[in-house]
Amino acid sequence: MFEARELSAPLEAVREEHAPETQVFDCERDFETLPPEAAEDLGLVVDSLEPATYPSSWVPEDAPALLSRYAGSEFTIGMPGDGSVVWTRQTEPPLVIVKPRVQGSPESFVDFLVAEAFVQLGLEVPEQFLGFFEDGYRELNESAPLDPTSTYQIAAALYDAWLGLQTRAVFATWHDTHPDLADAWQDAGDRLEGRVSSLPGEVARGETDFADATELACAAIKHAIELPAPFAALDTEAYRDHGSEYAIRWAEKTFESLEE
Repeated sequence: MFEARELSAPLEAVREEHAPETQVFDCERDFETLPPEAAEDLGLVVDSLEPATYPSSWVPEDAPALLSRYAGSEFTIGMPGDGSVVWTRQTEPPLVIVKPRVQGSPESFVDFLVAEAFVQLGLEVPEQFLGFFEDGYRELNESAPLDPTSTYQIAAALYDAWLGLQTRAVFATWHDTHPDLADAWQDAGDRLEGRVSSLPGEVARGETDFADATELACAAIKHAIELPAPFAALDTEAYRDHGSEYAIRWAEKTFESLEE
């Protein structure tokens, strides 16, 4: 199910700097959330497992079932929206898991995704948005005139944006130290730029729903792309400094403006 992934020299260097104890594995099958039996197989390749648990009061009653499962005591690796590479500190040592969906992507881009996981691990932040919002997720859920799945998607996007505000400063230094990783980061940003700039018009015309637009805009923050309103308000020092409280206020104001 899991096979150790060979790392390039730049990846070894990034791991040593940001998350030196981390092990990296390829997973033989794709997943959003690993099936329980597959997650337990990780016990064969790590020293110990310690599932993340959160108070049930943080999870709205109408939240997706997977979020309740993640908050509970069951060992849960991977959640919808995590992308092609996931990381966890629920194991000792920490793990980065590469999904088979990366097949066909340029190797340099896959290396960037793994390097990004090392940088995020080095921040010692929650591995999922519930640990970021805490009980504020209920407040976000109440303010959003959306279905629970869309609210989940926006919460995950907002957390991704907050991480991106911190990681992009590291990525920018790679032009000098790891040019191949920096080029992959820059290239991914260049490909997003046109899509992001057209988001307000697409949302206004009903061509893109707001949750999808938020996800794309927030993903662009780590690439230092200029964002249109209302997403530009997330690309600020204030958001980096104030975190979830700022995100909730942004969502409330944004939803109010959309309903006007």
